[in-house]
Amino acid sequence: MAACPNAQLLKNNLKTNPKYCFRFKNTENFPSINTLKPSRAATKLISITCSTATELQDRPPAATSSAAAEDRIFNFGAGPAVLPEKVLRKAQSELLNWHGSGMSVMEMSHRGKDFISIIEKAEADLRTLLSIPQDYAVLFLQGGATTLFASASLNLCNPGDPVDYLVTGSWGDKASKEAKKYAKVNVIWSGKSENYVRIPDFDELEQNPDAKYLHICTNETIHGVEFKNYPTPKNKNGIIVADMSSNFCSKPVDVTKFGLIYAGAQKNVGPSGVAIVIVRKDLIGKAQEITPIMLDLKIQAENKSLYNTPPCFGIYICGLVFEDLLEQGGLMEIEKKNKKKGETLYDAIDNSNGFYRCPVEKSVRSLMNVPFTLERSELEAEFIKEAAKEKMVGLKGHRSVGGIRASIYNAMTLLGVENLVAFMEDFKARHG
Repeated sequence: MAACPNAQLLKNNLKTNPKYCFRFKNTENFPSINTLKPSRAATKLISITCSTATELQDRPPAATSSAAAEDRIFNFGAGPAVLPEKVLRKAQSELLNWHGSGMSVMEMSHRGKDFISIIEKAEADLRTLLSIPQDYAVLFLQGGATTLFASASLNLCNPGDPVDYLVTGSWGDKASKEAKKYAKVNVIWSGKSENYVRIPDFDELEQNPDAKYLHICTNETIHGVEFKNYPTPKNKNGIIVADMSSNFCSKPVDVTKFGLIYAGAQKNVGPSGVAIVIVRKDLIGKAQEITPIMLDLKIQAENKSLYNTPPCFGIYICGLVFEDLLEQGGLMEIEKKNKKKGETLYDAIDNSNGFYRCPVEKSVRSLMNVPFTLERSELEAEFIKEAAKEKMVGLKGHRSVGGIRASIYNAMTLLGVENLVAFMEDFKARHG
């Protein structure tokens, strides 16, 4: 039987010429094999180390034409959000044949040795980044952080148990409403009447001394409010439960201050479809009887996130992001870069003589999500339209609040923020 021409093409490029990699002619649509074009790459990128993978190769990133580079935009979207270009290029170079396995990560069994090495390394690198102790389980789950709104109370308390919620934005509000189905929720403070522009002094909080946990959202994506430090539960046996979705891995965090941390990956560390959970092991195993098996954190921990087929490719991308963060020097270095970007953008807003305005109290302004309005609100649509022409997208504020919002997660470069500031100054000069 004659060999399939596509198979022959793969054979020629992957085996006969192992130093070749593929470049997509059109990155907007995934190409067929016939549109793949081999190209030389001058630089060398060391593969991640996975102990059980087939013989490792030092695989170069795909070469990039100047035209392809020019097609990249500055994506200020709140999520799914910008990913490191280095990560995307590495994923591209490994897409067809991961580390000599002869298949893509998207094709391999989640119970096979290759994928197990991927998820184990992702967990190990995340533990290194956040200094996660061994008495905490790390899980890669599905359903996003929104599913954890229910999982937290289902796993940590009985139906009549009191729990406290500190609501500093829309996501904290949604979390408290979901938890009411499974626990006795006490909203100890809400900033809703003030349009979520501040975090209260912790001494103001009237916590229930019997509350099983105190829930916070450490960074409110919509309103741009971020905790710079954390409250202490009044119950000496209580814990903090934290939704860290939009500032996860943006700075060092003392994990031991929390009983449960959860985060959707699509803001800072990966694509949509992965929810990351860090939970103290002694807290699991007490789920309510009505808890669906997929939401039982003990089941997930015992099965090392592999109770059923996990979001394999998403976990793989998260692993590449963790590796990239470590290569940049870890989260202390990442925090320095984020502070520089935040200062650059906030200074432009504050020094605009009121043309741009950020409503959030300066002490709790987010370094990840920067909301602002224009003095003349009728100009906001034009601002967004003109910015898009300059290849800056995702700037429209959340539908519930309007205005402008620039999300400047880890992967957003300082250059991207500086381009936005330059555009803001030009727009002000023309419309101010």
